[in-house]
Amino acid sequence: MMRILAAFILAVASATAAAQPARKQEGRQMSQEDRERMRQDMREAYRQRQERPGQQQQKARQMSPEERGKLRRDVEAANKDLRR
Repeated sequence: MMRILAAFILAVASATAAAQPARKQEGRQMSQEDRERMRQDMREAYRQRQERPGQQQQKARQMSPEERGKLRRDVEAANKDLRR
């Protein structure tokens, strides 16, 4: 009985594996042109980031106590509105 059950499970597993479509390797690989274009895009993005260092510093500045308090009150108010 156990042998029949094991054979049945093996048959079902192999049937589902055979029913899956074959995967194409071609679709996954990038062409040489695509790779080069991606490299150029990344270089350009890095250059632009290097040209504008002031924006990074502005984002990283600390908030004043008043700004933190206002932000905290705004978040608390938004949370109260969500609960309603």
